[in-house]
Order: sequence, then C-alpha cells, then structure tokens
Amino acid sequence: MALLLTLAGCASGPSAPQIALTGDALVDGNAQLAVALPKDRVLWEYRVAATALRRGSLDEARAKLDDALAQAAANFGNINSEAAKSRRMFRKESDKPFIGEPYERIMADFYRGILYWNDGEPDNARALFRTAQLLDSDTTDKTYAGDWVLLDYLDGYATAKLAGDGSDALNRARANAKQQHLGYLPDYDRNANVFVFVEYGVGPKKYAGGEYGEFLKFYTEKSKVTSAELRVDGQTVRLPPYDDLNYQATTRGGRVMDHVLGNKAVFKQTTDTIGDVALVGALGTAQYGRGRDADTAALGLAAVGLISKLASAATTPEADTRMWDSLPQYLSFGALRLAPGEHDATLTFLDSTGAVLGNRTQQFKIVVPEAATGIASRPSDVVVFKSELTK
Repeated sequence: MALLLTLAGCASGPSAPQIALTGDALVDGNAQLAVALPKDRVLWEYRVAATALRRGSLDEARAKLDDALAQAAANFGNINSEAAKSRRMFRKESDKPFIGEPYERIMADFYRGILYWNDGEPDNARALFRTAQLLDSDTTDKTYAGDWVLLDYLDGYATAKLAGDGSDALNRARANAKQQHLGYLPDYDRNANVFVFVEYGVGPKKYAGGEYGEFLKFYTEKSKVTSAELRVDGQTVRLPPYDDLNYQATTRGGRVMDHVLGNKAVFKQTTDTIGDVALVGALGTAQYGRGRDADTAALGLAAVGLISKLASAATTPEADTRMWDSLPQYLSFGALRLAPGEHDATLTFLDSTGAVLGNRTQQFKIVVPEAATGIASRPSDVVVFKSELTK
C-alpha cells in the first residue's frame, strides 16, 4: 500500500512539447495551441483569439472563439473522465479541461458578441451578451446576480437598434454602473451607425494561496490608463471604464471547486498529523517497550505513520492557476453618427488626472460604407475595436 501511495504521489500527467518562441504573440500562440494537451486547448484558443481580434484578424478570432466556446459549453456542468479524476485526492485540479473562471468565459462571449455585431448580426450579438450575463449569475440560490455593465447596456442597445424597447436593460446597466462607481451611460441613439469598443489596462492574474496552495486568489494592479477619448470629424466621444475585470474576478460568489479543494487540504493536514503521532508512538514503543508484543506494536504504529505521511504527500490540493493572462482591466464603449466615407480618427488614453498618455495614442481611419438600399436591406453598423494592450 505504501508503494501504491508513493506511485500515486509521484505520478504526473503528460506535458506539452516545448516550442521555440519567436516573440510574436500570434505566431507563438498558434504554435502552443498546435502542441497543447487537450485539457489546455480552450485556454490557448482564448489567448490566440484575443490577439487576433486586436490585430484585426477577425476570421481567425471567430474560428478560435467558436471552437473554444463549443468546448467550454460541452465541459461546463459535465463531469468527464478527466474532470472526475481531478476531484480525487491524488489528482490536481489542473488535470481537468480548462474552461476558465466566470469572468474568462464571459470575456469569450463578449468578444464573440462584438464579432457578431461587426458581421451585421446584432441579434446574435445580443444572445451572446445575455449568455455572458447569465454566466455571472447564481441561478440556483439567487445569492447574487450578474452585475456586468456593458452586457446589459449592449443587450438593450441591440434591442433598440432592432426597433425594440431596450429600456429595462439600460436601467439595469445604469444601476450596476452606479453601484460600482463607473461611468454614466448615455441614452441609446437609434441612428448611431459607428460603434466603438475600447479596452485598456491589464486584467487580473491568478495565484495559489493558503498553507497548501488550496485557495485560488487574484493579483490586481490598477491601470495607469483610467479613461479614453475618441476624436473624429470634430466630435469627441468619451470612453470611461464601464466594466472592471479586476472587480469581477475578485467579487463574484464562491467557486464550486473551492469546497473540494478545501476538503483536500483538510485531508492532507489530517493524514500528516496522524502520521506524526503514529511515528512518535512507534519510536516510544520501540524505545521503552519490552518483548515481542511491543516490537509488533511499534512496527504497526510505524506502518500507520508511514502510510499516513505518504497519503499526505500524495494529496494535491493546489488550486488551478491556469489563466487567460492577456485580458484587459477596463472595457468601454461609445456610439456616434458618421456620414459615408473615410474619416481620420484619434484615440487617446488618459491617466487619473486627465492627462494624455502620449505614447499610447492611436490614429486610424474609420470607413463608413454607403447606406444599403432595397426593401429587405437593413443599415449595417460599423464596428471599431481598439485595445491599449500589446498586440
């Protein structure tokens, strides 16, 4: 039994082959994805999709997000063989297929929703925003509800653009923004034809805490950029933070896996203590006992102590710290009207004093096509996505 426990403690799963890094996030991400273990595939698709979106490689971003969302949905709420193994005392939580914490899954839906809107499908975008808000809600105990701001705001905006009433969603978004001391959301402009999505700052990072690394914790650092502005054709569009991923990562209700990891930690501590007591007892019996019975008792205590210590050593309560490490801290959005044609635009990022951070300024063109004609045609919005993060 001691041998079996030793093997259980020493066993490790396969590792992905090492690759030569080039320094290009998209090239390296795709190379990592090509050799990734099945349990890590979704993580690498998340990362590659974000990079592709920031570079304007929309086809690649769509493909990666579609596959990642399909896999995450298949694994969410289902215990497959690897996920079941990760719940056992002698397997790591990181052995399960990665789907991400709620804020990570929500960001995948958010990015995919932007791409749907860009493709002239605000109805599908709205469906993704609603799905994302649901992921942040406690549908069982109603202890907490989804409190992302832009998910509700964009839900209502899409409804308004589709000639519906988005006022309920707008009111929810404003209430969440006020509670989190975020920017004030303007009324919907049904005639706006350019929608600007902007992200800035560096998002949360995971690490393991507790005596045995059994607690999933987050490191957050406030961004130097606290707002942005877009200037085009004499118009200035303010882009304050409407969602804060650091807040979302650290304030949502308890994770389902925390309880399991806690049990593992208790088991590890208990077996370790039993092992100490048994080994001390064996030493005392061997030193002060007399005769065959004492020797037998000493050997029995030693065996119990050894087995308990091996069981403790083999228990793996460490939290899963795999992370989508290229997410932003803040999300913002703006809508405006522009005439058909090519427009020069300047995006500036501001610090907490309102000063422009010059080395982050972006200049680009917004191209608005001629309005579609025909009975069945519907004006298509121009979607602009910009990120302060490294591409």
